[in-house]
Amino acid sequence: MNLNTYILEKVEFINRGLKELLPGEEEYPQTLHRAMHYSLFAGGKRIRPVLVLAAAEAVGFEASAALNTACAFECLHTYSLIHDDLPAIDNDDLRRGRPTCHKAFGEAAAILAGDALLTAAFGMIAGTGTRNKSAVLAVIAELSKAAGSIGMIGGQMVDIESEGMDIPFPVLEYIHIHKTGELILAAVRSGAILGGASKKELSALSKYGRSIGLAFQIADDILDVEGSAAEMGKNTGGDEKKGKATYPAIIGLDESRTRATELVDLALSSLEAFDEKAEPLRAIARYIVARRK
Repeated sequence: MNLNTYILEKVEFINRGLKELLPGEEEYPQTLHRAMHYSLFAGGKRIRPVLVLAAAEAVGFEASAALNTACAFECLHTYSLIHDDLPAIDNDDLRRGRPTCHKAFGEAAAILAGDALLTAAFGMIAGTGTRNKSAVLAVIAELSKAAGSIGMIGGQMVDIESEGMDIPFPVLEYIHIHKTGELILAAVRSGAILGGASKKELSALSKYGRSIGLAFQIADDILDVEGSAAEMGKNTGGDEKKGKATYPAIIGLDESRTRATELVDLALSSLEAFDEKAEPLRAIARYIVARRK
């Protein structure tokens, strides 16, 4: 399959959904809504929402029925980027090739734009049109856990606390699994849950999501060393400057590449029982270690 074509089609679908589900830029208060749209529509591959749709399709579900959840994952991910970029956290001035939200609108507007996107995410899932309300509740629980103090935010906290320190490998792995991996895992699981996955299918897709979630962050670590700002759409080399705990810093670039490849192989093996409907998931796994941004 052509992954680029698949992603472009899904991104267009997701973007239309986001514009329908969120207040418009000119709706009062305009500054808040413009800040939300500014960061949300700044570009990006939309990997997390695409994974929601691809996982739903892998178990035979219509992607359109999982659109609200896909949009919710993008809103939550964008909120996390807005807040990550703030001076109190990573203090970055470039994101997706343009000034960060707080640089464009000020810190107060950026904080509130992130808050609004986070809040909107759960409303989007709750508004899913389906008779299977238990699946909707399960997805809300998935996203809440993945984004909270034992998920993404917990990983971010340990990441901040570990800056400039020599940390043991298990702490590094905790940071990566929670800061990035949990939301990717939840995206895959949520699509599968909405699609009515069997217990066996959900277990296999969870193994897939867990593997690519960690591989994705390892690849990000590598790109921060080897990539350029033009490729990445954000400043590179910041991890080393800030003394952040990363795979290349602790185990080296070569070993990091090996580990990422092993995780992708593990992800692919978890999909052996799935037919061609899971081909987008396979292609996304391969893309994770081959990407340049």
